[in-house]
Formats: sequence, structure tokens, C-alpha cells
Amino acid sequence: MSNALFSIAFGVGTQNRQGNWLEVFYAQPLLKPSAELAAAVTPILSYAGGNQAIAITKAQAAELANALKNVDAAQAGLLTRLAESQKPLVATLLAEDAALTSTPEAYLKLHLISHRLAKPHGLNLTGIFPLLPNVAWTNQGAVDLAELAELQLEARLKGELLEVFSVDKFPKMTDYVVPSGVRIADTARVRLGAYVGEGTTVMHEGFINFNGGTEGPGMIEGRVSAGVFVGKGSDLGGGCSTMGTLSGGGNIVISVGEGCLIGANAGIGIPLGDRNIVEAGLYITAGTKVALLDDKNALVKVVKARDLAGQPDLLFRRNSQNGAVECKTNKTAIELNEALHAHN
Repeated sequence: MSNALFSIAFGVGTQNRQGNWLEVFYAQPLLKPSAELAAAVTPILSYAGGNQAIAITKAQAAELANALKNVDAAQAGLLTRLAESQKPLVATLLAEDAALTSTPEAYLKLHLISHRLAKPHGLNLTGIFPLLPNVAWTNQGAVDLAELAELQLEARLKGELLEVFSVDKFPKMTDYVVPSGVRIADTARVRLGAYVGEGTTVMHEGFINFNGGTEGPGMIEGRVSAGVFVGKGSDLGGGCSTMGTLSGGGNIVISVGEGCLIGANAGIGIPLGDRNIVEAGLYITAGTKVALLDDKNALVKVVKARDLAGQPDLLFRRNSQNGAVECKTNKTAIELNEALHAHN
């Protein structure tokens, strides 16, 4: 068997009373670990290949720590700490980036994105939703919904409060990882599995979903939906929206190029090229009819917005007199029209 692994991580998590995983925390996930590390740990785990989540004991964690002392000091140190855990432990090994088969696998891939080890659309997340249980996220961690009422009563009888922050499949990212060089005003608005690039500021009304994110730097005051990636230097104004593939976008991957501005309460359902501007309040979908204007504001042609997807240096606006959606470009609209025809 080859020692090559796609990913490996040692985690501590929460299980319900039936022993089903609710969530897993991986402090130091690895992408494409060394063959030396894989060779050191796989015999201890009785790993037989494939993608597996293997429950481990505290004694096994200590044995793994000892095996990695001269291989990976950071992982050895982590396992030494895990050997002291009072919570369930797991070793998750991925031989390949395949469809998900377990909750620990799903959490590992979400961690890889939020740790900036993989970018949105860089991992196979097929099958993730059934593997993420809907749980109560509380001040005492994840709680199975079927066990919540009893635990709330127990807490009250002790004079305590079991506070429920949310009921969801995804936890907030900052309970698992806080990437370097970011500002997040309301941490509940960034889900685990978001990629938040260096220099990104997420204001109170900003939101970043899983498998989406920002290259950074940038200002996010609007919504970055699942699967949407925002290029460096781009700003999303207050209340604006990007249409994710879960929201009717089909197979089109919505993205925002570099140096873009999406105005307040605006929105996009097409990929934007670099240095695009969408006027405040204007929502552009793939089928929106757009009037191409030349440098003298004369009409050149009416096209669908999807025909302008990915084109640089565009300004989308709405004519305040007749309501038509218009597009101007730093190049002449005639040149752009010829370029569009060349790719028909």
C-alpha cells in the first residue's frame, strides 16, 4: 500500500448518546502530508487504505505522539494534548479527494478551506449535507436536538443557563479557526468552511458561506454565497448579494474579479470580470437585458448579461429615466461587441 495521503488530521469532537458524531475540531489539519508521517501513523491506526475516520483512544494518541516526535514536532505536540482529552478522539485519513462518507470527513474538508489550505471549489464536497447533523450550538458546545430539552432542564436545576446560539448544520468558523489578518465584526455571520483571505474585513451585515470566500484584501458588507469567491481588492457594499449555485445559479460558478465594487443593495447572478462596478440597487441576473453604450452614451447593441460575464472594466447601471439596464466600458462598446461576436 502506498504511504501517500491526500489529507490527515487528528481531532477531538462531540458525539450524541448513540455515539454519532455531531462535530469535530481539528487544530492542525494537514493537506498532502509527508510519506514519512503517513508511514509512522498508519500501522498504529491499523489503516487499510481509502478514506476513513478512525476513533482513537487516549493511549493511541500518546502512542501516535511518540511515533511522530522525530517526524513532525507540531503534530506530536498536538497528539500529546489530545491524549489528555475527556472528549472522543478521531483520526481522519483521506487517501483521495473523493465524495464524503462520514461526518469527520466533512468537518476535515471544511477545516481545510477555513485554514486556507484549499480554496473554494478546490475540494470535492459531494454529499456534505446529509453528513452534517442539524444541531443546537450552545455555550456548552454542540448538542443533539433530541437531547436538548433534557439538558436545558438539567442546567436550570443547577441554576445555570444552556444558551442556544443557533440551530444549524454549520457552526461559525471562529469557533474552529481564526485566520490571520482578518477582521470579523459579527462572527456568527461567517460559517466554517469559509475562506477568508488576509486583509479581509467582514462588517456586521456581511456574510460568508461555506465553500465561498475572499482572496483579500477586501471589504465585505454584503453576502458572499456558497461557492462564490471574491478577488483581491474588491468591495461588497451594504446589503448586496451574490447568487450562489444553491440559489438557482445552476452550474454557473459565480465569482467576483479583482478591484470590483458591488454597490449597496445590488446583486449579481453572473461572474464579474476585473474592475467591474455594479451600481447601488441594481440586481443583474444571467438573463437581464443590458444596453451596451459607447463612449458617447449611444446604444450599440442589447445583449444578455451572461454575454458580459467575466469581461473586465465594465460599469453596470440603471437609467433613472427609462429604467433600462445599461453597461459602459473603459474600452469602447463597439470593441467589446466585436470581441463578443468573435466568441459566438
